[in-house]
Amino acid sequence: MKKIMITLSALALLTSCVSKKQYTALEAKNKETQDLLNTCTVKLNSCLEEKAGLKATVDGLKETNQHLISTSKDMTVLSTKGAENIEKALESIKEKDLKISRMQDALTKKDSVTLAVVTSLKAVVGMNDTDIEINVDKGVVFISISDKMLFKSGSYEVSDKAKGVLAKVAKVVNDKPDFECMIEGHTDTDVLKGNACLIDNWDLSVKRSTAIIRILSNDLGVKPEQLIAAGRSSYVPLVPNDSAENKSKNRRTRIYVMPKIDQFYDMVEKEMKKQPGATTAPAGK
Repeated sequence: MKKIMITLSALALLTSCVSKKQYTALEAKNKETQDLLNTCTVKLNSCLEEKAGLKATVDGLKETNQHLISTSKDMTVLSTKGAENIEKALESIKEKDLKISRMQDALTKKDSVTLAVVTSLKAVVGMNDTDIEINVDKGVVFISISDKMLFKSGSYEVSDKAKGVLAKVAKVVNDKPDFECMIEGHTDTDVLKGNACLIDNWDLSVKRSTAIIRILSNDLGVKPEQLIAAGRSSYVPLVPNDSAENKSKNRRTRIYVMPKIDQFYDMVEKEMKKQPGATTAPAGK
């Protein structure tokens, strides 16, 4: 009861200090302030939610950006390696093209030498005799002389008429000390009879080759180291051995006039060395 009395006394005192009009104004002001506070609270909460959403978005963008940066670096590395590989491939192609060009230059020079040999032989030997043929086979110059000009049937003794032709061949070979001369004998398929000095057509083809070589070296001054003996028997015919005329065509001797193979390789090597920075491995023995 005492507390109630004190409260009533306090209210009576407050009422006596503040007029009703002022109290109403303060109460309205308080409500307005409370409403404003509530509105600010709502807006604050909304901003906080929006901030949280934006933060999540930013975090996602950061993660995406980091992934893009990482991917970009990988792509940059790949692009760099790809560019390097392409550059190396192009450089390799360029180097191969240059080597091919050098080889072609060497082959062109060889062809020029071959043409010069053909011209020399045609000028010296002449082309009036149908039993003599000057031609090029796979880049090698050869003189084909029919059997009837060189030898009698089944014999490997060189005729006097043939020695005149061989003298002309010797002149061309002697003018080219870096060349080799291979004498290649060919026969028909007829079986040899009545000659104890000959075993078969292999024997005959080789003996005809060595008989010509002896004349070239002993009588006409060709260096023996430039000469090569070879026999093919009847196994590389020009035409089938089915008639006397065809057999006559197949009985022949070919004289090849050719640059030494190591000379040709030297020519190629010299061309290859012209390439900037080129290195050539030592030749094998």
